[in-house]
Order: sequence, then structure tokens, then C-alpha cells
Amino acid sequence: MAWWKQLLLSFLILLVAGALWYHYFPGARQMLAEWGLVQAPATAAVSVDQRQGRGRGMFSMPESPIVTAEVTSATINDRLSAIGTGKALHSVAVYPLTAGRLTEILVAAGEIVEAGDVIARMDSESERIAVDRARLALDDARARLERINALRSSNTVTAVQHTEAELAVRNAELELREAELALERRDIAAPIGGAVGILPVSPGDYVTSSSEIATIDDRSEILVDFWAPERFARVLQVGMSLIVESIARPDERYEGAISAIDNRVDPESRTLHVQARIANPADTLRSGMAFRVIMTFPGESFPAVNPLSVQWGTDGAYVWVVREGTALRTPVRVIQRNTDAILVDGTFAEGDHVVVEGVHAVREGQSVPVASNDDVARAATET
Repeated sequence: MAWWKQLLLSFLILLVAGALWYHYFPGARQMLAEWGLVQAPATAAVSVDQRQGRGRGMFSMPESPIVTAEVTSATINDRLSAIGTGKALHSVAVYPLTAGRLTEILVAAGEIVEAGDVIARMDSESERIAVDRARLALDDARARLERINALRSSNTVTAVQHTEAELAVRNAELELREAELALERRDIAAPIGGAVGILPVSPGDYVTSSSEIATIDDRSEILVDFWAPERFARVLQVGMSLIVESIARPDERYEGAISAIDNRVDPESRTLHVQARIANPADTLRSGMAFRVIMTFPGESFPAVNPLSVQWGTDGAYVWVVREGTALRTPVRVIQRNTDAILVDGTFAEGDHVVVEGVHAVREGQSVPVASNDDVARAATET
């Protein structure tokens, strides 16, 4: 092929490649405008609110529009909502101290008892016999001591015999106390005051020290155990007020306070065990009920930006801030991602906007004119 044909073919290929680059490469027109080869394209920045509702036949944006959204503020860690389980202020399972046959049950399920009330009795005939025998032994030991004391004045008994008689009296007293204690333990008493649960035994049953006789709940107050995320660990304190709602009856709300906080965070769930106390004057709450615990805190406020505005570079995340019509590259640190906004930590001023669309056409210090609402309305009328 002749050299001039080769030169013409190369020129055509370069011309086609340049046209494709000009039409499809982002920012090509801006680069040619900076070189002075073409006129700079007109761009305008509008807010997301201004773009909403724009449809077919309405205001047509420039070919490479720059869309901005206002930087707002959002508060996090200002509310805690958790599901907790209630339990009685004091709850005791009653077990007998000895084995034997139940002869009598003196309480019924749901009955209120006081501490020390006898709730059941066991057969105690042999223990009563032991008490009587111990009393006879004590009386005999005391009588012998009295005789020895009477004879001691005549020096007919020795000091050793007197000491042995006194020791026998003390041993007899201990044996009587032991027999009376064994007899007392045949009566099963309530260790605390409260409501008696359903009884699992009946008169005539043979029970041992591992047989549960009854459960007693002191429901004057209800303890609610719940688990808070570890981010609240530094703000939770004993005595802080809270609101508790019954899951079964959401219209019932109770005021309470934190009564205890665990000393460590669970490494598996990353939660902190917290216990709250609420009053139960009407005795309507029961152990085992489910509650929703609600707490409010001052929280932490951070700037909130549109999710589309956050860009990533070699040095981390950043956004393009439009301030007084000028684009500024502002580094940020992502705090929390939400569905409608991203909370970030960065330097912002009141009234700042961030670029949401058209970020490829924005340069540091570039003038970004913001279209007013009047401009948008006028353009829509003209089209």
C-alpha cells in the first residue's frame, strides 16, 4: 500500500478514536475546555429535592448535571430498647431438711405466707420419743449432781466425781437440744414471705432432702433481666430510670430503675447483663413474664450525608462539599450506615451541600453554580 494511503488510514482511525473518547469518556469535554480546544460545558448543581418529580417532558438538566444534597444532623445511641424477663424479688424452693412421710400440708397454691409459717408437717413420733428420753436423761443427770453437791460438804465425794456429774448434766442438755432440733425439723417452715406456687407433693408422700415441697415468690417488686449492647456500657449506671412495657399487655407501662449491672460484657453476644427493679403494688406481674425495656440517653450527634455522596480514595472516605459555590474535597470517617443516610465524622459548616451525582466532573476548588428554585421553575416552563 502506498505511504499516503497508510497515512490517510491512520488519520481516520485516530479521528474515530478521538470522537469515541470525546463522547463516552467522562470529563473529556472538561479536559478539552481546559486546553482551550472547545467551549466549557455548562453545569448546574441542584438539590435532590429539586430533582424529585422531574419526568418526561419536564425540566431537562445539562448533559453532565451535578446534583447536591444538604448535610443534615442525626443522633445515635440515644435510645435503648430491649426485651427482658421478669422474676420475683425473692424466690425460694422449699426442701425438707430430713427424710420422712408427709402427714399434713397447711397451705394451698396462691396463698400468701409469712416468713416462719409452717407449710407442711412430717411424721415425728420417733423424734418426740427421742425428746422425752433426752429429758429423762437430763433430769437424772441433774438429780445425781444435786446428790453429789449435798455429799461434798461431808467430803464423801471427790472433786473428780463432782466434775463428772457436771459434765453429765451438760451432755444431757446437749442431747435434749439435739432431739428438740430433730423434732422441730419435722415441721417445714417458709423461709421468706410471699405467694406459694402449685404444690408438687401431697400428704402421705415420702420425701427426702432433695424433694421440692413448694416454691415461694416475693412479688412485692419484680426484677427484669435484660441485655444491652456493649456500646451502652459506658452510659449505664445503677439508679438510672427506665420504662417497662408488658409484652402481653402493651398498654401497661411501669416506671423502674436499674438495680444492678454485670461486671463484664458477654464475649459471645457482645451484650451487658443489666437488672432493673419495678414496683408491683397490685400484684399483677408474675415471674417469667416478658417485658420491653425502654431507656433514653442524650446520645451523640453526627453529620448525616446522602449515601451516594461518600467516595473512597487511597486515603479513605471523602465527600465533595459545595460551599459558597466552590467544591471542596472533605475527608470523613464513617460512623454508621443507615438506609437513607450515612453518619460521618468530618468538618462541615452550616448550610453545606454534598455532591450526590456528577462527582466525576468535580475538581478541587472548581466553581459549582447552584441552581435556584426559580431557575428550575423557569426551565420547566420553557420546556
